[in-house]
Amino acid sequence: MAITLAQGIALAIMAIIVGVDFWLEALFIFRPIIVCTLTGIILGNVPLGLMAGGLTELAFAGLTPAGGTQPPNPVLAGVMTTVIAYTTGKDPATAIGLALPFSFLMQYIILFYYSSFSLFMKKADKYAEEADGKSLLKLNILTTGIVAVSYGIVVFLCAYVAQDAMQALVKAMPEWLTHGFEIAGGILPAVGFGMLLKVMLKGEFVPYLIIGFVIASFIPFSNLLPVAVVGMAMALIVFNSERNKRKTAFVTGVASNVEGDDGNEGI
Repeated sequence: MAITLAQGIALAIMAIIVGVDFWLEALFIFRPIIVCTLTGIILGNVPLGLMAGGLTELAFAGLTPAGGTQPPNPVLAGVMTTVIAYTTGKDPATAIGLALPFSFLMQYIILFYYSSFSLFMKKADKYAEEADGKSLLKLNILTTGIVAVSYGIVVFLCAYVAQDAMQALVKAMPEWLTHGFEIAGGILPAVGFGMLLKVMLKGEFVPYLIIGFVIASFIPFSNLLPVAVVGMAMALIVFNSERNKRKTAFVTGVASNVEGDDGNEGI
């Protein structure tokens, strides 16, 4: 299916908003699950957006910036995964692999801004020393505006202008290459979730992981909502248990202090 000019402009505006949010890390609406859903709404295919969002979010779950290492751009990954799946008819798992070059392209642009914007630091320091808040605000608005416009232009060019070339490229791909992208797209969510578990998983939480794995693997469900509800119940159990431990420790500590004060008074 083709993307209309109105949809291309709407995607560009949406990319500007979520791109600024990614630059400022304010509301976290730049996450792929949100971006894909918004893209699906604009394209008129919400189920596709939700499905692409779930897969892409899992793929990016463990990808976080660490020092100078920057992961692929989540905004372009979310937009282009949905766009490619919509325009080419490929499933979202295949579209994830095809969307990665666009994600890397945007991240290279952002990395360039990280370096080039250092040229503004002398002016920023000068405005700070002079307590010139208005000029400092204008400088920040300028740099943020450059980033915002870049997101809009890149998304418009990739999603609307280049859609015919993109469709032709996907159709020209041999079956084995398309199947390779499908396999890679299917592996990426597992890799992302595995990276997240590597950071978050602790020994005391392994039993809960095993319980969730057994429930998800051996009990048939039409969707994952029951598993999520069970996970929430387990999280509440752990939360209440930790809260009771803290209350008990606090009461014990207060009682010990009171006994110590009474003993000192008696002396």
